[in-house]
Amino acid sequence: MTMQIDIALWDRFVDELAARPVCPLFVTVSGAHLYGFPSPDSDVDLRGCHQLPLREVVGLIPPEQTFQWTGVHRQVEVDLVSHEIGKYFALLVKNNGYILEQIFSPLVVRGQAFLDELRPIARRCITKFHYHHYRGFYASQRKLLDKQPRKGAKQVLYAYRVLLTGIHLLETGDVEANLRVLNQQYRVPGIDELIASKTEEKIAPEMDWEQHADQLQQLESQLDESFAHSPLPEDRDTTAVHQLLVDLRLESRQC
Repeated sequence: MTMQIDIALWDRFVDELAARPVCPLFVTVSGAHLYGFPSPDSDVDLRGCHQLPLREVVGLIPPEQTFQWTGVHRQVEVDLVSHEIGKYFALLVKNNGYILEQIFSPLVVRGQAFLDELRPIARRCITKFHYHHYRGFYASQRKLLDKQPRKGAKQVLYAYRVLLTGIHLLETGDVEANLRVLNQQYRVPGIDELIASKTEEKIAPEMDWEQHADQLQQLESQLDESFAHSPLPEDRDTTAVHQLLVDLRLESRQC
């Protein structure tokens, strides 16, 4: 049985962040739960951003930009990583697919109102050059796969996920990281069976790696084609991101 996300439960882990002298702006769920193929014992990856008080960011001594905390609940590890809003926005205006996936994650633990404000701005930061993020990530995943004498469902699913997310983004401008949802559109043979074997802990039939390798190669070519013909702009709207950061700093929002 696939593990279900208990948003109220993971929200209390955000208190570890709120206990610091920072303001959590939003936290969403990433990782296998976002990608649609968590195992019953999969770690829960919480990702987001926070805001430091103005007095800590205007001096000569740079503050710590990233907060990371790990805890365990019912034998499941929970990993929380949050970047300060200045660092987070600097990543947003680069070709960083991870940041987009966190912002547009439908699994919101805290900060829905802030995300409602941020998402329209983040959408204007999506360009055709996000291709490089997904192309590079797939290259890394494929190297790991090629080193493994016996391929596992998890590694193959991650490879499919990054290719299909990249293709979908370049073709539509929409951020979709859930492989189950993506495969409803792209209908790649064998993906649903791999997901079932991982999430439901079923004994999967012997993997036909040659078939998957061929399909991954075809999707890799499709990613390149999607980049070549993408309707997405080449430039992003950094002005709106800049203005939101200035407003946040000057307002010094309270949690």
